[in-house]
Amino acid sequence: MVGDQIPHLAHLHQRQTTLAFVSTAPIDEIVAFRRRMGWSLPWYSIGDDFNTDFDVGEEFGINVFYTDGAGIYRTYFTAGRGVETLGSLWALLDLTPLGRQETWEDSPPGTPQTASYQWWRLHDRYQEW
Repeated sequence: MVGDQIPHLAHLHQRQTTLAFVSTAPIDEIVAFRRRMGWSLPWYSIGDDFNTDFDVGEEFGINVFYTDGAGIYRTYFTAGRGVETLGSLWALLDLTPLGRQETWEDSPPGTPQTASYQWWRLHDRYQEW
């Protein structure tokens, strides 16, 4: 059901952010289920160690990662009921270290920012990511 709530990824991509599902299920099961649900979001099959290494138990969780080109850092994690509040574009961006990248936010020097409401488009009106 979480997958049904995910916004069009083009909106996230405009903020140099993306989202992917990872699962321990075999890839053929993932592909079949993804097709059945009509989802186009990236979904990968991974080994059991990922879930253990990143605190995901038997059910599900959400991890946020940030890369600065030199390394990859985990910046946020929640599981279970904490995932239920996620799904809107805004909630997902607000979990990331750079947020919505709008001018009202405090951001590291050099972070591209735009005014609120100015960067939004219909998903088919963005430049390619």
